[in-house]
Amino acid sequence: MSTLQSSSENLVLEDFLPFQLSRLSYSVTNSIATLYNNHFNLSIPEWRIIVVLGHTPGLSAIDVSKRTSMDKVAVSRALNKLITNKHVDRQFETADRRRSILKLTEEGKHIHRRLTKVAVQIEQILTEEL
Repeated sequence: MSTLQSSSENLVLEDFLPFQLSRLSYSVTNSIATLYNNHFNLSIPEWRIIVVLGHTPGLSAIDVSKRTSMDKVAVSRALNKLITNKHVDRQFETADRRRSILKLTEEGKHIHRRLTKVAVQIEQILTEEL
């Protein structure tokens, strides 16, 4: 394991690789978010939830939060919109009414299939560019 050493050189933020990677990630995420918003009327948290539930139905909101690395408030807001728009169905456990089970509705599954096709195409383009 290497040790960090201080340097007297000035750091130029725009040339700093971690900063460049962060900007690239931000740029790609925003481009995808614009595409998903225009085509599916979904925000970033909403499409992430649809993708997670499409792959693993029956999760709780806490499980979704962990799998998407989003905070509970963002997940809750996005879920409320997805439930209102009939993309996600929420059932409560009989043993613990505080825990909900989330699944995509038929409309949510339809969006998931369409969204997945677009996501795979985007991934292929990005992979080719890299």
